[in-house]
Amino acid sequence: MLEAIDLAARRGSAHLFSRLDLRVEPECALIVTGANGTGKTTLLRILAGLSLPAAGRVRWRGDDTAPFAEALRRDALFCGHLTALKDDLTTRENLSALVALAGEPVVAEEVSAALADVCLRAQSSLPVRALSQGQRRRVGLARLTLTQRPLWLLDEPATALDADGLALLTRLLAGHLGRGGSAVVATHQPLDLPAANVRRLALS
Repeated sequence: MLEAIDLAARRGSAHLFSRLDLRVEPECALIVTGANGTGKTTLLRILAGLSLPAAGRVRWRGDDTAPFAEALRRDALFCGHLTALKDDLTTRENLSALVALAGEPVVAEEVSAALADVCLRAQSSLPVRALSQGQRRRVGLARLTLTQRPLWLLDEPATALDADGLALLTRLLAGHLGRGGSAVVATHQPLDLPAANVRRLALS
């Protein structure tokens, strides 16, 4: 279980949110919405242990966590709103690098299968500069299938995805929840997940 207790955040002198409590249980996705600048990315970074809150605390599996705590780095997968891909590397090389940076073993056959699952088999040897924005986003979706973490923290994962890409994202999330995983997803797009598995948080 992921919990935030009395959480507050600021950006420079700007107040983003305060006294925020949330709880994300196994098999649950917390969908975070709100206008630009309301603190969605900041919240995800705090929950991932990548930023320090102005106040409050984050608990993971019953224990308080500090920024960059080993337990969170081991169990959480944070995917920012930027794709973090290198234009000069191929699609396959980029995906392999993302998996390696997460500390997971890189198995060539699994990388190929993951690219096929997100409809990028034909683009696997192309440099990423040749991909559309939606195809770049699908590389990130392939990363989700290769990184075994119980907690997903996804910042605008649906950006630039077409209807098929959005359905793929939804399927991956549903599968993750079905395996007992948890997720916090900041998105403006509707995700067709079972209502019993979804909680919502609107920042304003």
